[in-house]
Amino acid sequence: MIGKALSAIAGLIGTAIDKAIPDKDEAARLKASINSELITLSASELEQAGKIITAEADGESWLQRNWRPVTMLTFTGLVAAHWLGWTAPGLAEDQVLALLEIVKIGLGGYVVGRSAEKVVRQWSCKQ
Repeated sequence: MIGKALSAIAGLIGTAIDKAIPDKDEAARLKASINSELITLSASELEQAGKIITAEADGESWLQRNWRPVTMLTFTGLVAAHWLGWTAPGLAEDQVLALLEIVKIGLGGYVVGRSAEKVVRQWSCKQ
């Protein structure tokens, strides 16, 4: 999500630079510098997210280490129950769709978080 925002910002800044600076070489250098800073910002954010996930994974309690998977399994179980027809009577379609949205966001965040954790570990090993 942040990556998309940074890409959009970089695109807007690039367009503004193209309009404001007539020298193509200077504009390209400035855009490259800004893109480099945005990449550094994104990498720093990814590293921080990885530290949070690592701290949770190394936590003392079982619940601290496993709350994300348990939460996602719960929501996935609720979705599966709905598909099998085991839902509460009177459950509105918008509630079901909200549940599915939570599962999509959660799975996306979990996958990104796990990827971030692996990237940070590899990055820290190279340093």
